[in-house]
Amino acid sequence: MRRWGDLMGSVKDLLILRQPDEKPGLGRFVFSDRYSVFDYGEMPDKIEGKGSALCMVSAYFFEKLEEEGLRTHYIGLVEDGKVKRFDEVSVAVNEMEIRLVRVVRPDCGYSIFKTLKGNFLIPLEIIYRNSIPEGSSLLRRIEKGEIRPEDFGLSKIEAGMRLEKPIIDFSTKLEDVDRYLSHAEAREISGLTEDEFETLKEIAIKVDEIITREVARAGLTNEDGKIEVALDDERNLMVIDAVGTPDECRFSMGGFEVSKELLRKYYRKTEWYERLKELKGKAGWRNEVGKPPSLPEEVRKGISNLYKAFCNEVTGKRFFDVPKLKEVVSNLKEVLE
Repeated sequence: MRRWGDLMGSVKDLLILRQPDEKPGLGRFVFSDRYSVFDYGEMPDKIEGKGSALCMVSAYFFEKLEEEGLRTHYIGLVEDGKVKRFDEVSVAVNEMEIRLVRVVRPDCGYSIFKTLKGNFLIPLEIIYRNSIPEGSSLLRRIEKGEIRPEDFGLSKIEAGMRLEKPIIDFSTKLEDVDRYLSHAEAREISGLTEDEFETLKEIAIKVDEIITREVARAGLTNEDGKIEVALDDERNLMVIDAVGTPDECRFSMGGFEVSKELLRKYYRKTEWYERLKELKGKAGWRNEVGKPPSLPEEVRKGISNLYKAFCNEVTGKRFFDVPKLKEVVSNLKEVLE
């Protein structure tokens, strides 16, 4: 067993049990208490309980997706060295067994994806949007003239809009700094046929519907989110990575953020973020920006409780000894606003 850190983000590790090739490999995600914002990489603090909360929520949603007939790379949770289903674990764990696909870097161009038969990560993040919250990247792109509402079949896009039906958006997945793509660009770099690309969008809509339904039971609104998808060795599309967590999605309760966006909002008020805005994307920008400031203890503890309470209430199992999500949100409002 060895660690395959260079293909992972900064918040979870991958243990390889069997290398993937044209056939699926086998691996385990180890969800950590680390966090990352703005593509910077690992931030200076740890958020206690975050890793196990995200692992449990993602496992819960993977099993819900499977119940609805969607393929995933999920196999099970790992407790005491044994692979179990969500209802079989006795405590929150931070390790998940998965089928592994190849992660092929487009170093020599995206045309490589048109040559692959299967078992590879599609180099896209697929984003669904149910609303247009303040600060949405969509608003910034419209303001810059990069996109138009008509590109999404809408006459207007404004902050605070609740959409009648979700819209699908795309960004790159394997570049140093993610960039948004038109549907035509996304289709071109994906390596998918037209039919596969349409199915990809249908999967995103279905995942959105399932997440929206499940979190509503906890009093949450599903504002937007992202998924990652791969082709298995028979070219079936399957949902991979993590799904339905506050790191992959933007949720709200009574208009208050219940997601990683809270961390972004905190850092947007710092001098470090001002440097990041100026330097991001330039050569060596992470070193030039410098080390981010640590979170104040009350912010770190409040966000830790948020992840834990979210897990308890969305999954319907009390894995963590924390207050109800509504109380955690109320306390965080006082701390952050």
